[in-house]
Amino acid sequence: MNRTDSLPTVPTAAPPGTEPAPAPVPPQTRTGRDPRWARPALLGLLVVTALLYLWGLGASGWANAFYSAAVQAGSQNWTAFLYGSSDAANSITVDKTPASLWLMALSVRIFGLSGWSILVPQALLGVASVGVLYATVRRWYGPAAGLLAGAVLALTPVATLMFRFNNPDALLVFLLVAAAYATVRAVETASTRWIALTGVLVGFGFLTKMLQAFLVIPVFAGVYLLAAPTGPGRRIRQLLLAGLAVVVSAGWWVAIVELVPASARPYIGGSQNNSILELTLGYNGLGRITGDEVGSVGGGGGGRPGGGGGGPFSGQTGLLRMFDTEVGGQISWLLPAALILLVAGLWLAGRAPRTDRTRAGLLLWGGWLLVTGLIFSFMSGIFHAYYTVALAPAVGALAGIGVTLLWRARSAPVAADAAAPVPAAADAPVVAGASVVAAPRRRRALVATLVLAGTLAVTAWWSWHLLGRTPDWHPWLRPTILALGLTAAALLATSAVIKEFVSGNGVRRDANSLVNSETGVKARSGAGVAGRVVRWVVPVVSVAGIAVALAGPAAYAMQTAATPHSGSIPSAGPAGAGGFGGPGGPGGRMPGGGNGQFPGGPGGGNGQFPGGPNGTGSNGTGSNGTVPGGTGQDGGANAGGFPGFPGGGSAPGAPGGTGQDGGTGQDGGTGQDGRGQRGGMGGLLDAREPSAEMTALLTADADDYTWVAATVGSNNASGYQLATGRPVMPIGGFNGSDPSPTLAQFQRYVADGRIHYFLGGGGFRADGGSKASAEIAAWVAETFTATTVDGVTVYDLSSGKQG
Repeated sequence: MNRTDSLPTVPTAAPPGTEPAPAPVPPQTRTGRDPRWARPALLGLLVVTALLYLWGLGASGWANAFYSAAVQAGSQNWTAFLYGSSDAANSITVDKTPASLWLMALSVRIFGLSGWSILVPQALLGVASVGVLYATVRRWYGPAAGLLAGAVLALTPVATLMFRFNNPDALLVFLLVAAAYATVRAVETASTRWIALTGVLVGFGFLTKMLQAFLVIPVFAGVYLLAAPTGPGRRIRQLLLAGLAVVVSAGWWVAIVELVPASARPYIGGSQNNSILELTLGYNGLGRITGDEVGSVGGGGGGRPGGGGGGPFSGQTGLLRMFDTEVGGQISWLLPAALILLVAGLWLAGRAPRTDRTRAGLLLWGGWLLVTGLIFSFMSGIFHAYYTVALAPAVGALAGIGVTLLWRARSAPVAADAAAPVPAAADAPVVAGASVVAAPRRRRALVATLVLAGTLAVTAWWSWHLLGRTPDWHPWLRPTILALGLTAAALLATSAVIKEFVSGNGVRRDANSLVNSETGVKARSGAGVAGRVVRWVVPVVSVAGIAVALAGPAAYAMQTAATPHSGSIPSAGPAGAGGFGGPGGPGGRMPGGGNGQFPGGPGGGNGQFPGGPNGTGSNGTGSNGTVPGGTGQDGGANAGGFPGFPGGGSAPGAPGGTGQDGGTGQDGGTGQDGRGQRGGMGGLLDAREPSAEMTALLTADADDYTWVAATVGSNNASGYQLATGRPVMPIGGFNGSDPSPTLAQFQRYVADGRIHYFLGGGGFRADGGSKASAEIAAWVAETFTATTVDGVTVYDLSSGKQG
C-alpha cells in the first residue's frame, strides 16, 4: 500500500444553498455480506435466549395475578379484551392501557388458560427483542457488535425476569427496540416510510405502558433531525408526519374510551373520574414524576407535605439510584461500561460530518439510556426496580458498539506500515508522511486499548461489588470474577505498550544508519516476535474479558430463570440482591425496613408499614383505620389501615372486631430470606389461593349471578377469579381507592341479585382517593351475617335481593 493512500483529504465544498451530499458510509457500517460465522452465532444466541426464557416457564403459575385475571377476562369476553377489564363482567379495567393483555389473551384463546399460555408470548417477545437489537446494531457496526449487544440484553437479570413475567414491560421493550430499528433505517435514506413506522411503533408502546413509551421520542426525533441525509425542511415535515403516526396509533383506543358512554364500558381503573386522560396524565403520567398520585399506595411523597424522595415502593431518588441496593443488581452490571464506551465512541467519531452514522448510533442509544435513566433516577412517584428493563437494550447496544469501535481503533493499519521493508541504501529517500501519519494512529490505538482495559477493570470491580450484596450466594464467584477481570485488563494494557514498541521500531526512520545496522535488525526481529505474540494473545484475552464481564449478570439471570416469581413487584437475582419482590411474592427488603417489612414512616415504626397520617402506628399498627365502629375517623377511611391489611384495622366481621383476615393476614408474615410469602399485604400486592372449599362455595349457582363474589382490591379478587373461572368484582380497583362501584351502585347490584358473596380482606387506601370501598365494607358488615370459610370472612348477599 502506498503510504499516501491513507492521508486525510479535504472534502469538496457543496455549492451555496444546497444540501451537502451524504457522508460516505465507512466500510465497517456497510450492510454487505456477513462473515460465515455470523448467522450460526446469531442462531446460537437466539436458541440460548429461548432456553433461558422458556425453560420451566410454567413454574411461576399466574405470575402477576392482577394481569392474569385480566387476560382470563379478555379470553372470555371481547369487550373485556378491548378495554383490558379485570373481570369478564366489565366492572373495571386494569390501571394500564391494554395492548400487552391482547397478546396474552389471544394465546389463552388458542391454548387454553394456564400460567404457561399466559407467559409464552412474553418469552417470545424477549427472544424477538434480542433478534431485533442484533439487526439494529449490526446494520451500522457489524455482526460482532450486534451479537454482543444481543447477549448483554439477553443476560441482563431484569430482562430475564420481565420476559418470563406478565407485566406490560416485555411488549414495551420489544416495541421500542423495533422503533429504534425503524429509526436507523429511516436515517440511512431519509425514508418517510420508516420514520412513520417509528411513530406507529411508539404509539403502540403508549397502548402498552402509556407515557413511558414517549421517553424515547425526543431522542429518536433528535437523531433523525441531525443525521438524515436530506434538507432541514424535509426532515421537519417527516418528523411531523411521524408525530401524527404516534397520535393516530395511540389515539384510536383513547378516542373509543372517551367517546363511548361510561354506562356502556367498564370503569377506568386507576382514575378517580373514570377518565383515561386523567389516568394518562395523573396516576400513570406526571404523578409518577412529581409523586402527586391520588389514590396510590407508597409513592415517593413528592406531592405530600413532608414527603421526601423515594417511598416504600420507590427507593431513594438521586443520580445514583440505578446503582443502589434496590436497583443495582437488576440493571447496573454493565451500566458503568456503557457510559464509558459512550464517551469513548463519541471521541472516536470526532468531528465527523453531520450524517455520520457512527455518531448517530451512539447518540441514539446513549440518548435512550441517559434520558430514560435520569427520569427513573429522579422521579418521585411510584418506581419499581423492574422498570429498568427499559434500559437494557441501550446498555447492550452501547456495549456492543463501544467495544467494536475501540477494537477497530486499536487494530488500525499501523502494523502494515511498520512491516514495510526498510530501504537498503543509506541514502534512500525517507517517506516523511509515514511517521507523521503513523504516530497519531499509534497514539489512537494505544488510547483505545487502554480504554478497553480500563472498562473491563471497572466492570470486574463493579460485578465484585454487586456480588458482595449477596455474600452467601456462590461466594467463590465474586473473587474469581475480580481476579480474572483485572488480569485480563492488565494483559490488554500490556499489549498496548508492546504494540507501541513494535510500531515504533518498524516505522521510525529518523536514523537510517541505526535502523539498518546489526542492532536495528535485531531490534526489528525482536519486535516482530513480540508483535506475533500480541496478535495471538490479545484476541484470546479479549474473549475471556467479555466472558468475565458477562459472568455476573449471567449468573443472576440463570438464578432468576430457575426461581418462580409471583406478585405485583418481582425482582431478579437471589434473595438480598435488591428490588422489592422476589421468589414467592412481594416481600423484598425495603429501604429502612427489616426483612420483608416496610420502612418506618409517618406514624409507623420499626420498619413496618406506616400507620398513616396522625396515626400512632407503633410497629405498623395504624390508628385511624378500624372498620366499622372503630376509633378511626369516617369508619376507616383514613390511611392508617384497611380491612385485612397487615397491621391495619379490623376486617368487617363484627363492629370493632378483628376478623379472620385482620392483623398480618393468613400468609402475610415475613418470608424466608427476607421475602414475603403469598398473600402478604392482605391481597394488595399478591393474590390469595383459595381452598377447594372456597372454590366450591363460589362456583355453586354461579350461572345465576353476574359476579360470583366481590372483594376489595384487584389482586384479592384475582385469586378467586382465576380459581373459579368466574367474574369476581374488584371493588376500588388495584388499591381499593377507585370509586368503582360507589356504595349506591353496589347496593343496586345487590338488590338486583347480581352479586352472590362479599369476601373480606384485601385492599388499601392511601394518598386520597375514594372512600367507596370502605363504605361498602362497612355497609356489608352492618347489613349481612358473616361466616368464615378457609379463614376468610364471607357474607352471603343473596338475602339482599329485591323482587
